[in-house]
Amino acid sequence: MLRKSFLAFLVVFSLFCLPLANLATAAERPFTFGLLLVGPYNDHGYSQAHYEGGQYVEKIIPGTKMIYIDKVNPADRKGVTIPQLVDELVEKGAKLIIANSDDMKDGIREAAAQHLDIHFVHISGDDVLTGKAPKNLVNLFGRMEYGKMMAGFVAALTTKTGKIGYLGPLENEETKRLANSCYLGARYAWQKVLKKNPNDLKFDVKWIGFWFNIPGVTADPTQVGQNFFNSGYDVVVSGIDTTEAVTVASQEAKKGKKVWAIPYDYVGACGNNSVCLGVPYFNWGPGYVELVRKSMQNEWKSEWIWLGPYWKDINDANKTTVGFVEGPAMIPSSKKALAAFRSDLGSGIINLYKGPLAYQDGSIFLKPGEVATDKQIWYTQKLLKGMTGQSSAK
Repeated sequence: MLRKSFLAFLVVFSLFCLPLANLATAAERPFTFGLLLVGPYNDHGYSQAHYEGGQYVEKIIPGTKMIYIDKVNPADRKGVTIPQLVDELVEKGAKLIIANSDDMKDGIREAAAQHLDIHFVHISGDDVLTGKAPKNLVNLFGRMEYGKMMAGFVAALTTKTGKIGYLGPLENEETKRLANSCYLGARYAWQKVLKKNPNDLKFDVKWIGFWFNIPGVTADPTQVGQNFFNSGYDVVVSGIDTTEAVTVASQEAKKGKKVWAIPYDYVGACGNNSVCLGVPYFNWGPGYVELVRKSMQNEWKSEWIWLGPYWKDINDANKTTVGFVEGPAMIPSSKKALAAFRSDLGSGIINLYKGPLAYQDGSIFLKPGEVATDKQIWYTQKLLKGMTGQSSAK
């Protein structure tokens, strides 16, 4: 009888303890999220900004773990598809997957449809806007237009020749609207601050063909930068993921040239380069934290998110998505002018996307007094009148 009672006790005890054991295991198991990075995780540019955004999530949200696959591009991973890489991350336990490049759009949509129990974020895409996104896919991007306006503004205040070069990646709606924003900021500084004729400002765009250099496939950004400086351009603003613009400017400065550069994407892109005027950068941490929390708390919904600067302090790492760090080459008068310009952008006193604005070919972008909608800016088709360079791929 005693033995039977003891056995019954063990059965009840084991049934009671089993859920507790499962809960303990679940509590100890991290929430794993995965990143697909188009470039190297330590590129001092776009991909590193995303990688450090993931590290920020691990720091802010206890129990999270980042895994990643970098160099996800046609040159480094020939014949490997985005869905295959997603499968690899899912097998390693990822419950949320972030694809960080526009050219991953089709692949990440396909993968999301195959893994409806996994949450997906596509950076810079528009599948939610177009209705192509499955319910588990979110689009996220930053309003870098403001960062580029500041870059152009500083470039125009600095140039001595009135010739600004723009080192562009591939040609799409994103890259053209960012180049346009840079030009609008430069034109505003040239005309409104310096009181010069806007027709005397030269702003030329050269595209290399991808987000960064792929030998034998793209134009060499180092050579493009050198060509700018050798033909009278004294400020080069970068639109590519990596730091060639500021590297070339430093090399030219050592030869005695008065030249400057503005890199892109990453808060630390200036490095110790004395020719660096500043850098507009993405800060992905706050946006990532919000989405990871929604995923963990089962509050996920398919949405298109376009986050801007935190205007009270655009370099607040806990709040801003788009920032601008002043570089060692920026002089005090330019810093003062930039602060006023930044304040007026944030308050809405200045809106550079207000008509009249025309494209290169003379077609109307915005009528007089017309203020661009988000969609008009997002789906920019061409470079603006006043700029030189190719508006569309030949």
